[in-house]
Parts: sequence; C-alpha cells; structure tokens
Amino acid sequence: MIVANDSATDNWTGEYAMLLANSGGPRLAGIIVNPSPYWPDLTANVAVWNDMVAAASASGLRNIPAPTPSAGDPLVRPADGEIDHTTANRSEGAKLIVDLSARLSAPWRPLVVVTGSRLTDVADAYLIDHTVTDRVVVVSALGSATGDGGGMGWPNGELDAWADWIVGQRFRYIQVNGYYDQRSDVADAANLPANAFGAWMAAKIPSILEIPMSSDQIGVLSVGLPAFVTAVSRAVVDGTASFDATTGPPLVGQADGSAWVVPSCDSAMAADRLWKILRDPSTFAH
Repeated sequence: MIVANDSATDNWTGEYAMLLANSGGPRLAGIIVNPSPYWPDLTANVAVWNDMVAAASASGLRNIPAPTPSAGDPLVRPADGEIDHTTANRSEGAKLIVDLSARLSAPWRPLVVVTGSRLTDVADAYLIDHTVTDRVVVVSALGSATGDGGGMGWPNGELDAWADWIVGQRFRYIQVNGYYDQRSDVADAANLPANAFGAWMAAKIPSILEIPMSSDQIGVLSVGLPAFVTAVSRAVVDGTASFDATTGPPLVGQADGSAWVVPSCDSAMAADRLWKILRDPSTFAH
C-alpha cells in the first residue's frame, strides 16, 4: 500500500497506516506527500510527515518508508479532451507509483494507492506508463455517494478535476464515502502508549478537524480492515457529462462498473481496533 496525502496534522491517516502495517495489515510501501489548496506548503507538509515517521521508528514500529515529496501541479485538460493527449508532470509521486507497482504487484495482489487529497500523482503515473493500471488499485477518500452512484467532487475531488476523469476512467477505482467524526477515535490522551508515537498522537489531538469529510483515514481502513466497509455499489464515470474544472465527474450506478463506491463504514469498529493495536505490547516490541 502507498498512502498519498497533503498534511499529516488534521486526521489519523498516517497513524492507522503505520499501526496496521505492524499488526498484520497491509505493508506500507510508500508515503507520497503533496501540496494542496488546503495545505499549500509542501516543505511544511513533508516536515510533519517526517516527524511522524521519526516518532514511529523511535517507538519500534518497523518498515516505515521515508516520505516522498511530490510537487506536481494539477493536470490540464487538453483542448481536444483526449486523456492520452494530457501533458504529464512526471512528478516524483507518479514515478514512485510506477516503480513500486512494477516491483511489488502481482496479478493476485495489486499495489493499492490510498489517497486523501488530489489524484494528480495517480493520473500522472498513468500518463507516464499506461500499463500501471494493470498493477494498481486506487482507493480514495473523495467525493460523495448517492443512491445510484456518486460524484468525484468535494472533498478532494475539486482539487484536480481532470485527474479525477483520468483515474475514474482508466484505473480500478474505489471511492470511500463513509466519513465519520474522527475526534472520537482518540479522545483520551492519558491512555496512549508511553513512547514517542503516543506522545506524537497526544500532541496532535487538538488539530484533528471536526468536520467528518476530513477523516481521510477511511481509505486506509477500507484496505486494512475489510469489515470496516458496510456497503458497496458499482458505478462508472459518466463520460457524457460536461467537463467542469471545479469538480470531478459524476459516477453512475452500473452492475458491472469498474468503479466501486463505499457509502457507509463502521467507525466504532475502527476505533476499537486502533486501541487494541495501541495497547498490544507486541506492536512496539521491535
């Protein structure tokens, strides 16, 4: 699994990914850090991720990769609207996706790229190497679900609308919309582990955002804890819709659609698993 996001201060994406990777969950193969309109300072974003990685390593968590800064701008839709005529950024994040998918994926076990921000690097990876879609599944905390499909819009889908169109039409795409009040995940700092990672999480509690749509960790949880997902529907990008630079495309329900939409999740189960991992002495015994 690769995690791609902007800052690490407003949700629990990195913590869940690192802890699950050390307690029987998916291996964390890469961390891609972007700027975004919400968190525009890439240097600051990378510094925060580096601090989390340092705390994890100091506490005994294993195999935590160094963050990869990726500064690619939002992609520009070509005048003719042809995806394959899009100019690539060739960003560091896109190169990492291409490289790791070639080295780590197998037909029965693709590399999963979990995003909690814009889809620029994922779409850029396709522009660099079209075969990457055979090796990658994209799981995104992005947009919204409806009774018959959904939309690749706010949150996160508005950050690079053309990348949404590319990813939605070229990749195996899973959109997770089971947002929840993430403040309940870690409400009591007193019970966190007495190590650098526990101290990191405790210091972060005041910056966790209140709005449910900021709970980007739903993507990581859907991959690492399958029971977290409580409903799934199939959909496709509506290719007849007009392009709108301020939002991603609509998703239309279709029984054999290449996209999956997850409208609801079990947040209580996620928090319960989090605390079991944190309290398990073997988690940090390395």
